[in-house]
Amino acid sequence: MTGFFETLIRPDKDDDSDCNEIAQAANLLQIGEFQLLQLAYFSWHGQEMSEEESNVTFQTYMIGALVPPWARHYARQIIARAERGDLEDSDPKFHRYDSEYFTAVPLGARRLAVAVTCLVVVVGGGLLVGHLAPAVSTSILPPYFDEEELTPGRDQDLELNGGIRGS
Repeated sequence: MTGFFETLIRPDKDDDSDCNEIAQAANLLQIGEFQLLQLAYFSWHGQEMSEEESNVTFQTYMIGALVPPWARHYARQIIARAERGDLEDSDPKFHRYDSEYFTAVPLGARRLAVAVTCLVVVVGGGLLVGHLAPAVSTSILPPYFDEEELTPGRDQDLELNGGIRGS
């Protein structure tokens, strides 16, 4: 019970150095510990873990805190590569079990430029049409008449009264 309270007070403290190596390697790759175990198994055995092997590995590591030798070896290789500075944590081979991981789309910059250009054309066109629209309209609904079109001017007064007299 003392270990439980000590873990609550200091969750980063772990007595098992092998588990610490697995956690450190997983953190370096920015993946989960069990994903690291899956990668280690594939690296060591050359094949994917079966469901039964996955259950056994999960129970022995996560519950029993026993690290298989192939996992310890893989974690030490990852840590050594990180110390040398030649570890690329965004390499897709480390993220093959991540469903949310994706690589950059080819020609992404060109697609972004096309999208931004379309957005500028649409917004700019809307502003231009708004600027060319009549300044004052008589109603909000169509037909949109200007006040100038509805108030008869001098020429319109003459036409309405029969034109120019005396002609």
